[in-house]
Amino acid sequence: MGLFSSAPAPSIEEIFDTLSAVSNHRLVDVRSPQEYQAGHLPGSVNVPLNQLPALLQEVPDRDTPLYVYCQSGARSRRACAFLTKQGYTHVTDMGGLLQWNRPLATD
Repeated sequence: MGLFSSAPAPSIEEIFDTLSAVSNHRLVDVRSPQEYQAGHLPGSVNVPLNQLPALLQEVPDRDTPLYVYCQSGARSRRACAFLTKQGYTHVTDMGGLLQWNRPLATD
């Protein structure tokens, strides 16, 4: 085993499949409202990246597990960095929907 060897990161689908076992979590889509309306993960809330400070008011408990995704993973990575900087202790970057192979919700 080399110094830089590591297990592959879990996929967005693998992370999503574990959410039912996590109590009081929030699933956050940081894409635009238009992208969200076109299709999103079931049970997610839309908080666009530029409106992320609003989430601080909606989820004041910094120990709430937050699961964040976007389209490609770039915005979710930025969102997770912001949320961690704000003191949230359980922030998971799920990556992007480009890796999602199941139907999306459109409600």
